[in-house]
Amino acid sequence: MDEKNFEEALNHTKIPILVLDQKWHRLFAISGKPDSVKELEVELNELLQEQGRLNSEVKELKKLKNKLMADIVTNIDEADGKPSAEKRNLDEDKRLISETNDKLDEDEDRLLELPKQIATKNRALMMITMSFSYEKLRTNAEEIKQIADWITNVRIELKKNIIKKQNREINNKEIYAYMHDIFGKDVINMFDVKYEEEDRAKEIEAVEPGRVEGKSDTKKEKPKENFDA
Repeated sequence: MDEKNFEEALNHTKIPILVLDQKWHRLFAISGKPDSVKELEVELNELLQEQGRLNSEVKELKKLKNKLMADIVTNIDEADGKPSAEKRNLDEDKRLISETNDKLDEDEDRLLELPKQIATKNRALMMITMSFSYEKLRTNAEEIKQIADWITNVRIELKKNIIKKQNREINNKEIYAYMHDIFGKDVINMFDVKYEEEDRAKEIEAVEPGRVEGKSDTKKEKPKENFDA
C-alpha cells in the first residue's frame, strides 16, 4: 500500500482515545514509554481535561442562566410601580445574563474546536506508538532467532556429548571385561584396590593439598631392650 492510500485508509479508521485505554499503557509495560510518547500523552491528557472542565462549566452556566432568567421574570413583575432598587436588581440580572451568554459562547466555541485537536493529537500518538511497537517486534524477532539458533546448536552439542559419553561407557565395560578374562579375577581385584586407593588419594589432595604427601612415614622407635639382670 502506497503512502497516499495508507493515509486515506487511516482517515476512515476510528481510533480510540489511547490514553484512556489500559491496554495501550500495557504496550510499554516492559521497556517503559519513550520521551516522545510521554510528551504527546501529557498534551492529549491536557486537552481531555480541558474538554471535561468546559463541559462541566457549560452545564453550570446554563443552570445559572436559567436561574437568572427566572429571576428577571420575577423582578419584572415586582418592579412595576416599585422603587428603583428593584429595577436595579433587574438591570443587574440582565447584565449577568449577558456575561453568562458571552462565556457560554466562548466555551461552546472552544468545545467545537477540541474534538479535532484531540483527534489530531491522538492520531500522532497512534503513529508514534505503532512505530515503537513495530520496532520492538523486529528487535524481539531478531533475539528470538538468535536464541533459537543457540538452542539448536546446544542440542546438537548435547547429542554429540551423549553419544560420546555412551561410547566411553561401552569402552570401559569392554576394557574391564577383557582385562578380567586375560588376567583373572584375583589379579583384577588387587589392581582394583590399588587404583581405588590412588583415586581416593587424588580426591583428598584436591580438597586438602599436601595432606597425602605430608603424612608421616616415620617408624615408631623400638623400645630399648633391658639387659640388666
